[in-house]
Amino acid sequence: MSPDPTTAHPLPARERVVFLSPLVTSPNIALGEYTYYDDPDGAADFEDRNVLHAYGPERLIIGEYCAIASGTTFLMAGAEHPTMGVPTYPLTMFGGRRAERTLDIVTGMPSRGDTVVGNDVWFGYRATVMPGVRIGDGAVIAAAAVVTADIPPCTVVGGNPARPIGQRFDDADVELLRRAAWWDWSADLVTEHARTIMARTPADIERIVTEHGRGKSL
Repeated sequence: MSPDPTTAHPLPARERVVFLSPLVTSPNIALGEYTYYDDPDGAADFEDRNVLHAYGPERLIIGEYCAIASGTTFLMAGAEHPTMGVPTYPLTMFGGRRAERTLDIVTGMPSRGDTVVGNDVWFGYRATVMPGVRIGDGAVIAAAAVVTADIPPCTVVGGNPARPIGQRFDDADVELLRRAAWWDWSADLVTEHARTIMARTPADIERIVTEHGRGKSL
């Protein structure tokens, strides 16, 4: 039987592991099915504790089957301070006449835009993702990495700022894997071919697609 993606606690004996899609309420945060967060201290509070400075219209979009380790943090565009003038201090922040006189400066700042994470992305312990980056399908973000720029699919990155350490597959296999998009298969098909997905090659996964077709309707 496949796990129920609408269940917040898919492992009843381990409350530190949660599926995020049934827990998030903000319209600016979109979580794909089966994406989980593992934290021994307040895993269910991911939206408030791990998505920071989400004051504006920018969205955090995370795909399906992502694994997010404890302490992973997504900084949103609301964390930005104006730097076009002398101070970096946000004089607008605390209201009153200062806000009245400077609000247009803050609202006129260019935005870094949405933060978009693909499918099957693994975030190591205490990874940090800066505003507006895009992380490709199948990427691996090492523990304590600080992601400041876009990450290509199936790329392993680490460090501060995060730099490529390697690529999980060659370019041809990356293209095969993205075309097969196993994360878009029906839950039953993923269950049926779980061993192939975990232990075989992108070409093997592509063959399953050839046999069954594509998409969640399978």
